[in-house]
Amino acid sequence: MSKSIILCDCLGSQSIDAETLSRATGLECSKMFTHACGAQIEQTAALMAEGDVLMACQQEARLFEELAQEIGAPIPGFVDLRDRAGWSDDATKAAPKMAALAAEAKIGRPAERTLDVVSNGACLIIGSSDAALQAAQDLASALAVTLLVAEPHDVIPGQPFETVSGRLNRAKGSLGQFSLRIDRFQQIVAGGRGAATWTPARDAALTECDVILDLSGDSPLFPAPEKRDGYLRADPGSSTAVAKVMLEASTMIGTFEKPLFVRLEESLCAHSRAEQPACSKCLDICPTSAITSAGEHVTLDPMICAGCGACAALCPSSAITYDAPPVADVFARLNTLAGTYRKAGGEAPRLLVHDDTFGSELISLSARFGRGLPAEVIPLSVSALAGFGHAEMLAALACGFGQVSIVLAPRTERPALESETALACAIAGREAVHLIDVDDPDGLSDALYERGELEIVGTPILPLGTRRQVTRLAAQALRPETPVIDLPDAAPYGAVLVDQDACTLCLSCVSLCPAGALGDNPDKPQLRFEENACLQCGLCANICPEDAITLAPQLNLTDAALTQKVMHEEEPFPCVECGALFGSKSTVERIMEKLAGKHAMFSNPQTARMIQMCDNCRIQAQYHSENNPFAGKPRPQVRTTDDYLSKRKDH
Repeated sequence: MSKSIILCDCLGSQSIDAETLSRATGLECSKMFTHACGAQIEQTAALMAEGDVLMACQQEARLFEELAQEIGAPIPGFVDLRDRAGWSDDATKAAPKMAALAAEAKIGRPAERTLDVVSNGACLIIGSSDAALQAAQDLASALAVTLLVAEPHDVIPGQPFETVSGRLNRAKGSLGQFSLRIDRFQQIVAGGRGAATWTPARDAALTECDVILDLSGDSPLFPAPEKRDGYLRADPGSSTAVAKVMLEASTMIGTFEKPLFVRLEESLCAHSRAEQPACSKCLDICPTSAITSAGEHVTLDPMICAGCGACAALCPSSAITYDAPPVADVFARLNTLAGTYRKAGGEAPRLLVHDDTFGSELISLSARFGRGLPAEVIPLSVSALAGFGHAEMLAALACGFGQVSIVLAPRTERPALESETALACAIAGREAVHLIDVDDPDGLSDALYERGELEIVGTPILPLGTRRQVTRLAAQALRPETPVIDLPDAAPYGAVLVDQDACTLCLSCVSLCPAGALGDNPDKPQLRFEENACLQCGLCANICPEDAITLAPQLNLTDAALTQKVMHEEEPFPCVECGALFGSKSTVERIMEKLAGKHAMFSNPQTARMIQMCDNCRIQAQYHSENNPFAGKPRPQVRTTDDYLSKRKDH
């Protein structure tokens, strides 16, 4: 964690209140530099050599990293005070925001989990156009290129790349591990005079490659093609686009680190039980099809996962959690931003959530050429915008932010954010979360400078725990007078309603409930329910043979939601032989009504009476009955020596 911060007013273009910043963050502030990256770089290097330094400059981060390596100092941390606070029409009131941004930059980032991916440079170029042929010739010196054309044509043998013909039937995998199936596959026969000859066509040819360059101009081979590592695609008619993907393909050889974006805990997954469908939110939202069904749970291919985070935001059981960074890191940053802003004297802050690329660039352009951000708008950069779900939105409001605005990027998974925003607003009881869909800096400023009345939580929370726990804690802080909050359909919180007239207490719902929200009583026929544990996966409603269960999406903030309550109970039935209690009276009576005298196994009063017996008495009655199902064949008569000798002819 940084102990000091190096401040620079960027040639006098911004004003920084060092005293307020130091008092609110505990950081020791350097003298105010004017040109820390230029004329005063030697003084900057001397401070960096002391270590544990935070640089208040993001623009020249690469320069300062190289400087740290040159002088043997630790790589400093960086915080952008200028673009996010100093360059603004509200710059004179930006001191609390600068303190909040500096305090948030002090928080160490957890190490990212990665997996090594090896690419040997085997590249398949798909296309029959002149652009595809030229790309194969240009890349042949850097990669092992194979050109796949749609139909055989006149080819001069001896090219620095291989040419094959066929139709790509199937493609799976990602960078370094693509597997392909090609139908009508033909190769060039080496040797011979004149035009090249081709082998006979055959189907189901299997091959592998590391990189795919698709210049066919047809539909993409994969969903969300821009998110598939190793798959490059361009319009063959655009020379600029073709040149861009060719340059990118030429660098895809060697060993690369693939981030492992999410964790999957299969035992928590509520996807299915006993072949009955339940939750499929992650399957429906995944843009790359990295998540597939695997029986009672889902499975995730980390090599295909692009890290959008939508699955983690929607998962009701936290079986899928985002890990780059974990949600606990986001909660800690939200708490630090809001707390430091208040400590520095700020009031009624607003949170602006954006991604690392598009949103950051939009803010920088607004600061340089426009009005910048309002003084009370605190930006938070996240790596996965769609992973900022309702739990994070509510945590921000409960930490002290009056409003949460999210800047949509062109490639953001919008359905996930739209549903999570609606859920957060329903729980908060007001339209406190907004999506900003703009593509120019001035539009961003215009949207943010439209100030309205803000409602700030009375007692901010400390967001610790799982996403469900933080959601409940935040809801209690935001709506202390509302015991039960009605939620939209498909919300991950709620109750189950049981039709007591239809329920037979078969308890099939209890045995299959993936969250343990439904339970029984071993001492008497009861169906119990703990609302706080319910995921609203719908499995109980799907499995109920009597259609006696319906879902009621809501968030119960009372203590009653944390305990089991009896949803349905009946009088137990006493065994007609020993009097032991077993089953429910209505169930036994219903079975008697349907089977006694109407089924071959219960055609007489003696056998029908067994339905009214407990397990032990039923077995005893069957064993001693006239037609004992446990009895074997009569034992054969014992043979003696006399019996044997009497049958011999010589006696």
